[in-house]
Amino acid sequence: MNSNILELKQQLREELTNNILPFWSEKMIDQKNGGFYGKMDGYDQLIPNADKGGILNARILWTFSSAYLQEKNPLYLEMANRAKDFILNNFFDPEFGGTYWTISFDGKPVDTKKQIYSQAFFLYAFSEHYRASGDESSLQTAIELFRIIEKRSFDNELNGYFEAYSRDWKLLEDLRLSEKDANEKKTMNTHLHILEAYTNLYRVWKDPELAEQLRNLILIFTKKIVNRNTGHLNLFFDENWNSKAEIVSYGHDIEASWLIDEAARVLGDKELLAKVQKICIEIAKAACEGLQSDGSLAYELDKDHLDKDRHWWVQAEAVVGFLNTFELTGNREWLDKTMNCWNFISNNIVDTDNGEWFWSISDDGIANRNEDKAGFWKCPYHNSRMCLEVMARQ
Repeated sequence: MNSNILELKQQLREELTNNILPFWSEKMIDQKNGGFYGKMDGYDQLIPNADKGGILNARILWTFSSAYLQEKNPLYLEMANRAKDFILNNFFDPEFGGTYWTISFDGKPVDTKKQIYSQAFFLYAFSEHYRASGDESSLQTAIELFRIIEKRSFDNELNGYFEAYSRDWKLLEDLRLSEKDANEKKTMNTHLHILEAYTNLYRVWKDPELAEQLRNLILIFTKKIVNRNTGHLNLFFDENWNSKAEIVSYGHDIEASWLIDEAARVLGDKELLAKVQKICIEIAKAACEGLQSDGSLAYELDKDHLDKDRHWWVQAEAVVGFLNTFELTGNREWLDKTMNCWNFISNNIVDTDNGEWFWSISDDGIANRNEDKAGFWKCPYHNSRMCLEVMARQ
């Protein structure tokens, strides 16, 4: 193995085990109300009565499950089981099925909408917990969520998945994941994370319907979401798959470049994989339009405005995406991009004083403390997964 990759693997193992995971297992456990706290602000002040988001909790479950699967540290399984139990007791809707968007700090439903993006993350997390623990109930929970997504969200007429529903599964007028998103019925982001979740479930459950829908998702990306003229992902669509925005998200580009490849590998169709990998290389090349001279990746391009903030998750996905493209191409330049981006992360994004990572770094090098250190969207997922993905590469 390349000596640079060996060194990178060691550095990322240290980052994962000495910084990221201890932050969550030591600072974020809610001993009073169960599970994990919902928020720590950018100045490292814990907000113990903050609402608890479904995305955060699903990602905590995935992270500690995946860490235990690879590292076999009993503490990681303990944390994963803690997250699993809290989720089952508080986030699942016993009447209508599926999971709530947010609950209060003490476990009461706050926002009961059924965002499909969130259902997918819980599926992803429970399938990973099964992989790590062998707990059959976690596999059955993941399968249940797969069937809910297919029953409630899949568009049998025009293909793809609708975005969001009320508690009793009526399509909402406001479909957005966040205020910055376009209010459209289908999005790249939700499809990417359904793809990710279905890939993980298919590792352990070789169901024919799941295989069919995983293949379909891969083809949705290659035929509808990836702009074959530019290599970028289109982000927002109406129900007829007409693109409704001109934003380029460099982080989602590079993340998709390896997740689509992973999905095709797990599906196991060699002919499809060969086609997909060529497209994944195109996507990675397009993402590099956002590369900055310091090795980092800018956030996004909205028409003529380039947002040069270096968000934590974008950098984490860049490390994996660049390394994956190096493995696909054998071109040393991609390994150099991998190392350069990790060097930027370790020198700028990692909070060596208080743990975890800063939300972002401005173009002039200032850490963004106005956004959470831990919160609804700031989770131990992108950065932990970066470490685990690189550590697992042969």
